[in-house]
Amino acid sequence: MNRLRRKFIKAAAAGGIAHAFSRTAGTVHAQMAGTGGFGDYKALVCLFLFGGNDSWNMVVPTSTAEYNAYARSRGGGTSSSLAIDRSALLPITLQGQFAGDPTYGFHPSMPGARDLFSSGQLAVMANVGPLIRPTTKSQYQSTATTGHTLPPQLFSHNDQQDQWHSLRGRATLKSGWAGRVADVLNAQTGAQSLSVNVSLAGQTYFQAGEVAKPYVMGANGPTPFTAFPTTGIGPARRAAFEAVLSAAAGSVSNTIYERSFAGVQQRAVQFADRISAAIASGYSFTALPNTGTLSALQQQLRTVAKIVSMRQSLGLSRQIFFVSAGGFDQHDDLVSDQPGLLSNISVSIKSFHDAMTEIGMANNVTLFTHSDFGRTLTSNGDGSDHAWGGIQLVSGGAVRGGRFYGSYPLLEIGSALEIGGGRIIPTISADQYAATLATWFGVADADLFKVAPSLSNFTTRDLGFMV
Repeated sequence: MNRLRRKFIKAAAAGGIAHAFSRTAGTVHAQMAGTGGFGDYKALVCLFLFGGNDSWNMVVPTSTAEYNAYARSRGGGTSSSLAIDRSALLPITLQGQFAGDPTYGFHPSMPGARDLFSSGQLAVMANVGPLIRPTTKSQYQSTATTGHTLPPQLFSHNDQQDQWHSLRGRATLKSGWAGRVADVLNAQTGAQSLSVNVSLAGQTYFQAGEVAKPYVMGANGPTPFTAFPTTGIGPARRAAFEAVLSAAAGSVSNTIYERSFAGVQQRAVQFADRISAAIASGYSFTALPNTGTLSALQQQLRTVAKIVSMRQSLGLSRQIFFVSAGGFDQHDDLVSDQPGLLSNISVSIKSFHDAMTEIGMANNVTLFTHSDFGRTLTSNGDGSDHAWGGIQLVSGGAVRGGRFYGSYPLLEIGSALEIGGGRIIPTISADQYAATLATWFGVADADLFKVAPSLSNFTTRDLGFMV
């Protein structure tokens, strides 16, 4: 039995069908019928910037004292300077800003993000990162003697990606925070025709749940079953394959693993057909057109937008999408390469927001960024190194935009939050960030601690950036 079980699990994994395997036949039948427990539709879109975005160049102080501190820390006036020229920054005005308050601007390559901020459709998380509890510079420096709890393996790519994905702190967790959101909402969403969690950028820890499982597809939709073309012998081959699966699934002489594997394959074909058909029938967006050149990120967001446009026919009420962009580990060539990277993010966020506006869903869909970590203020000669706190963006019609949330730090070497090497301690925790999004999404207050395990260590649960 153990040998059969191992063979079955290996085969199921090779088929990429963990989502379908997690559902019983009755549940999948209900899913295909498209029933749900919410009366409205909401979606979260996590945009992960792999590598660690140098976000201190994304939103920059422009007032004299604050800019001068930033420029000094970033090597201004030297050949290795990372500082953006103040005159090139795209100025913004914060809602509620008073005369004499510090002023800020977006990177010159981000006019789309600047415009969303100015129109109140985008907010800035001023200094956010993984934290188990609020941490001061003194506490960070005395951790070895006082036992103050810090996230493990700070400044490590894999470990800090896992922290953002899971909010696990120093615990061992098998699930990500989006997966736990789906788990606590399973009673309302378990009968959807598609998982709450959908990744267009590979399998992620972020979306792994204990009960609810993610559905993984490519940037443009499910990977087609290449053995079954729609012409020639393809249809007959598919019919024969489905007949074999049906017989295997219903045969009492087969083991439970053989019957389950056959059922998994059946459902994988059904899901691929249904979602591919929905995407093909989805709205043709002006902001994210079907023809022309789109970046890889825009292609992912176009597919998300098409699924949102077909939400009613698919019977969907809650979804969390995962999309990504890479190239942000800029130890080298930061000055030359960062403008293109940030331009892609800005253009993609703006075009996605415009697409949601086209179908009247801007208030129902919220996009937010994650990244491995912030980066050092100091230059390594050609780029910046791994750090901790940084800036994240949230956009959508339900966002209280035009504001900073948290306190933008003084970007000065030796300042109250700088812990050496130009690394900044975050003052907003990733748990608070996630809990605010989860609350808007429909997670009950009592369940927030399941989603964000360290939330009880912070006075403020809801950061207030969602309507």
